[in-house]
Amino acid sequence: MTYVIAEPCIDVLDKACIDECPVDCIYEGERMLYIHPDECVDCGACEPVCPVEAIYYEDDVPDQWSAYTQANVDYFDQLGSPGGASKVGKVADDPQWIKDLPPQAE
Repeated sequence: MTYVIAEPCIDVLDKACIDECPVDCIYEGERMLYIHPDECVDCGACEPVCPVEAIYYEDDVPDQWSAYTQANVDYFDQLGSPGGASKVGKVADDPQWIKDLPPQAE
């Protein structure tokens, strides 16, 4: 199991979760952040600091955002497991359906 970042993060990219992650497993895409499912140690430190409540334990992702569980996996298809987000920086390789979403209201 792992944590998942869902729709409320799109176009927000607050990054408070990145600062709290002890294993550097939260990566930055063009429109949202992604948690690497193989690097996450399930500590939960990221969840309470998210200002838009976009982070959920995998089993607790609301039904309307269930596709984001797969999006957090798909984001890493090309990237693989580099062993830390700070090593790679921003990687604008969001899944196509996320790229296609309309801009989120501010």
